[in-house]
Amino acid sequence: MRPKKPALPAKKYEYGYDLALELAARQLAALGDIEAQCRKCGARYLAKERLVVISYLGCSHYLNPASAGVTMSNGQEAPIRDRLLILHYFLQAKGTLATGRLITYRELKEGINYFPVFSKRAIQPIVTAFGGDPRRLIAAAQSIGGREINLGDGAVLIEALPRVPLTVVLWRGDGELAATGNILFDSSITDYLTSDDIHALCETIAWKLAKSLKTGG
Repeated sequence: MRPKKPALPAKKYEYGYDLALELAARQLAALGDIEAQCRKCGARYLAKERLVVISYLGCSHYLNPASAGVTMSNGQEAPIRDRLLILHYFLQAKGTLATGRLITYRELKEGINYFPVFSKRAIQPIVTAFGGDPRRLIAAAQSIGGREINLGDGAVLIEALPRVPLTVVLWRGDGELAATGNILFDSSITDYLTSDDIHALCETIAWKLAKSLKTGG
Protein backbone atom coordinates (compact mmCIF):
# COMPACT_ATOMS: atom_id res chain seq x y z
CA MET A 1 0.00 0.00 0.00
CA ARG A 2 1.43 3.34 -1.06
CA PRO A 3 1.94 5.96 1.65
CA LYS A 4 -0.37 8.89 1.31
CA LYS A 5 1.13 12.18 0.17
CA PRO A 6 0.95 14.93 2.78
CA ALA A 7 -2.06 17.14 2.20
CA LEU A 8 -1.41 20.59 0.78
CA PRO A 9 -3.12 23.64 2.26
CA ALA A 10 -6.55 24.11 0.70
CA LYS A 11 -5.59 27.61 -0.33
CA LYS A 12 -1.92 27.14 -1.11
CA TYR A 13 -1.57 30.38 -3.04
CA GLU A 14 -3.13 32.41 -0.25
CA TYR A 15 -0.86 30.57 2.19
CA GLY A 16 2.17 31.64 0.15
CA TYR A 17 0.97 35.23 0.14
CA ASP A 18 0.47 35.11 3.91
CA LEU A 19 4.08 34.01 4.41
CA ALA A 20 5.36 36.74 2.10
CA LEU A 21 3.26 39.33 3.93
CA GLU A 22 4.58 38.15 7.28
CA LEU A 23 8.15 38.59 6.08
CA ALA A 24 7.40 42.05 4.64
CA ALA A 25 5.76 43.09 7.92
CA ARG A 26 8.87 42.08 9.86
CA GLN A 27 11.09 44.03 7.45
CA LEU A 28 8.83 47.06 7.78
CA ALA A 29 8.93 46.88 11.57
CA ALA A 30 12.73 46.86 11.44
CA LEU A 31 12.89 49.88 9.12
CA GLY A 32 14.37 52.80 11.02
CA ASP A 33 13.35 55.95 9.14
CA ILE A 34 9.94 55.77 7.46
CA GLU A 35 10.11 59.33 6.13
CA ALA A 36 13.49 58.72 4.51
CA GLN A 37 12.08 55.64 2.78
CA CYS A 38 9.12 57.72 1.58
CA ARG A 39 11.55 60.07 -0.13
CA LYS A 40 13.27 57.15 -1.83
CA CYS A 41 10.03 55.79 -3.30
CA GLY A 42 8.19 59.03 -4.03
CA ALA A 43 5.53 58.51 -1.35
CA ARG A 44 4.08 61.02 1.14
CA TYR A 45 4.10 60.58 4.88
CA LEU A 46 1.14 61.84 6.87
CA ALA A 47 2.72 62.44 10.27
CA LYS A 48 -0.54 63.04 12.13
CA GLU A 49 -2.20 59.87 10.80
CA ARG A 50 1.10 57.96 10.69
CA LEU A 51 0.30 56.69 7.22
CA VAL A 52 2.27 56.47 4.00
CA VAL A 53 0.42 57.52 0.83
CA ILE A 54 1.52 55.74 -2.34
CA SER A 55 -0.05 56.13 -5.77
CA TYR A 56 -0.66 52.70 -7.33
CA LEU A 57 -2.21 52.34 -10.78
CA GLY A 58 -3.77 55.78 -10.64
CA CYS A 59 -5.23 55.53 -7.12
CA SER A 60 -3.96 56.54 -3.69
CA HIS A 61 -3.23 53.69 -1.30
CA TYR A 62 -2.48 54.09 2.40
CA LEU A 63 0.21 52.00 4.06
CA ASN A 64 0.17 51.70 7.83
CA PRO A 65 3.79 51.08 8.94
CA ALA A 66 2.64 49.83 12.34
CA SER A 67 0.43 47.03 10.99
CA ALA A 68 1.74 46.65 7.42
CA GLY A 69 -1.87 47.05 6.30
CA VAL A 70 -2.76 48.76 3.03
CA THR A 71 -6.12 50.38 2.38
CA MET A 72 -7.54 52.04 -0.70
CA SER A 73 -8.98 55.55 -0.88
CA ASN A 74 -12.48 54.14 -0.25
CA GLY A 75 -11.31 52.74 3.08
CA GLN A 76 -11.41 49.11 2.00
CA GLU A 77 -8.45 46.80 2.45
CA ALA A 78 -6.38 46.39 -0.72
CA PRO A 79 -6.39 42.95 -2.38
CA ILE A 80 -3.61 40.80 -0.95
CA ARG A 81 -1.57 40.79 -4.18
CA ASP A 82 -1.68 44.58 -4.44
CA ARG A 83 -0.82 44.90 -0.76
CA LEU A 84 2.25 42.72 -1.21
CA LEU A 85 3.40 44.64 -4.28
CA ILE A 86 3.09 47.97 -2.49
CA LEU A 87 4.95 46.68 0.56
CA HIS A 88 7.76 45.28 -1.58
CA TYR A 89 8.02 48.51 -3.54
CA PHE A 90 8.20 50.59 -0.37
CA LEU A 91 10.80 48.34 1.26
CA GLN A 92 13.02 47.83 -1.78
CA ALA A 93 13.06 51.39 -3.15
CA LYS A 94 16.59 52.78 -3.49
CA GLY A 95 15.66 56.26 -4.69
CA THR A 96 17.31 55.75 -8.09
CA LEU A 97 16.35 58.29 -10.74
CA ALA A 98 14.88 57.13 -14.06
CA THR A 99 17.53 56.47 -16.69
CA GLY A 100 15.30 56.94 -19.73
CA ARG A 101 16.61 53.63 -21.12
CA LEU A 102 13.83 51.15 -21.85
CA ILE A 103 14.33 47.44 -21.36
CA THR A 104 12.18 44.35 -21.84
CA TYR A 105 11.43 41.56 -19.40
CA ARG A 106 14.02 39.41 -21.18
CA GLU A 107 16.72 41.81 -19.99
CA LEU A 108 15.91 41.37 -16.31
CA LYS A 109 17.89 38.93 -14.19
CA GLU A 110 16.78 35.45 -15.31
CA GLY A 111 14.09 37.19 -17.38
CA ILE A 112 14.97 35.27 -20.51
CA ASN A 113 14.23 31.99 -18.70
CA TYR A 114 10.79 33.09 -17.52
CA PHE A 115 9.82 35.18 -20.54
CA PRO A 116 7.54 32.51 -22.11
CA VAL A 117 5.39 32.46 -18.96
CA PHE A 118 5.52 36.25 -18.65
CA SER A 119 4.45 36.64 -22.28
CA LYS A 120 1.57 34.18 -21.86
CA ARG A 121 0.22 35.78 -18.69
CA ALA A 122 0.98 39.48 -19.17
CA ILE A 123 1.62 40.36 -22.81
CA GLN A 124 -0.66 38.02 -24.73
CA PRO A 125 -3.85 38.93 -22.85
CA ILE A 126 -3.29 42.57 -23.86
CA VAL A 127 -2.55 41.62 -27.47
CA THR A 128 -5.66 39.43 -27.59
CA ALA A 129 -7.87 42.18 -26.15
CA PHE A 130 -6.50 45.17 -28.08
CA GLY A 131 -4.36 43.91 -30.98
CA GLY A 132 -7.18 44.21 -33.50
CA ASP A 133 -7.66 47.89 -32.63
CA PRO A 134 -4.72 49.27 -30.61
CA ARG A 135 -6.46 52.63 -30.21
CA ARG A 136 -8.83 51.01 -27.71
CA LEU A 137 -5.85 50.50 -25.43
CA ILE A 138 -5.60 54.28 -24.94
CA ALA A 139 -9.06 54.60 -23.42
CA ALA A 140 -8.71 51.44 -21.31
CA ALA A 141 -5.40 52.59 -19.82
CA GLN A 142 -6.93 55.82 -18.56
CA SER A 143 -8.74 53.79 -15.89
CA ILE A 144 -5.35 52.98 -14.29
CA GLY A 145 -3.68 56.34 -14.82
CA GLY A 146 -2.21 55.65 -18.26
CA ARG A 147 -1.67 58.17 -21.05
CA GLU A 148 -0.99 57.86 -24.75
CA ILE A 149 2.55 58.00 -26.15
CA ASN A 150 3.78 57.78 -29.72
CA LEU A 151 5.04 54.23 -30.24
CA GLY A 152 3.96 51.37 -32.49
CA ASP A 153 0.33 51.39 -33.62
CA GLY A 154 -0.83 52.25 -30.11
CA ALA A 155 1.02 52.70 -26.83
CA VAL A 156 0.49 53.96 -23.31
CA LEU A 157 2.71 55.02 -20.44
CA ILE A 158 1.39 53.79 -17.10
CA GLU A 159 2.81 55.17 -13.85
CA ALA A 160 2.23 51.93 -12.00
CA LEU A 161 3.98 53.26 -8.89
CA PRO A 162 5.61 56.67 -8.34
CA ARG A 163 8.98 55.56 -9.75
CA VAL A 164 7.91 52.57 -11.81
CA PRO A 165 6.72 53.71 -15.26
CA LEU A 166 5.63 50.95 -17.66
CA THR A 167 5.18 51.28 -21.41
CA VAL A 168 2.68 49.02 -23.16
CA VAL A 169 3.03 49.04 -26.96
CA LEU A 170 1.03 47.22 -29.65
CA TRP A 171 1.51 46.59 -33.35
CA ARG A 172 -1.61 45.83 -35.36
CA GLY A 173 -1.78 42.58 -37.28
CA ASP A 174 -2.78 42.16 -40.92
CA GLY A 175 -3.87 39.31 -43.13
CA GLU A 176 -0.52 37.55 -42.88
CA LEU A 177 0.97 38.62 -39.55
CA ALA A 178 -0.65 38.40 -36.13
CA ALA A 179 -0.82 41.41 -33.84
CA THR A 180 2.09 41.70 -31.42
CA GLY A 181 2.93 43.71 -28.33
CA ASN A 182 5.39 44.23 -25.53
CA ILE A 183 5.78 45.78 -22.09
CA LEU A 184 8.83 47.96 -21.52
CA PHE A 185 10.41 49.25 -18.32
CA ASP A 186 12.85 51.96 -17.36
CA SER A 187 16.12 50.19 -16.53
CA SER A 188 15.95 51.59 -12.98
CA ILE A 189 13.01 49.29 -12.19
CA THR A 190 15.31 46.69 -10.64
CA ASP A 191 16.06 49.16 -7.83
CA TYR A 192 12.38 49.08 -6.88
CA LEU A 193 10.95 45.64 -7.65
CA THR A 194 12.20 42.09 -8.09
CA SER A 195 11.58 40.17 -11.31
CA ASP A 196 8.79 38.25 -9.56
CA ASP A 197 7.13 41.48 -8.45
CA ILE A 198 7.43 42.93 -11.96
CA HIS A 199 5.78 39.80 -13.33
CA ALA A 200 2.93 40.07 -10.82
CA LEU A 201 2.50 43.78 -11.51
CA CYS A 202 2.25 43.26 -15.27
CA GLU A 203 -0.26 40.44 -14.85
CA THR A 204 -2.37 42.77 -12.71
CA ILE A 205 -2.18 45.51 -15.34
CA ALA A 206 -3.16 43.10 -18.12
CA TRP A 207 -6.16 41.92 -16.09
CA LYS A 208 -7.27 45.47 -15.29
CA LEU A 209 -6.96 46.58 -18.91
CA ALA A 210 -8.96 43.62 -20.18
CA LYS A 211 -11.59 44.15 -17.48
CA SER A 212 -11.88 47.83 -18.39
CA LEU A 213 -12.52 46.87 -22.01
CA LYS A 214 -15.27 44.44 -21.02
CA THR A 215 -16.97 46.85 -18.66
CA GLY A 216 -16.62 49.87 -20.91
CA GLY A 217 -14.28 51.81 -18.56
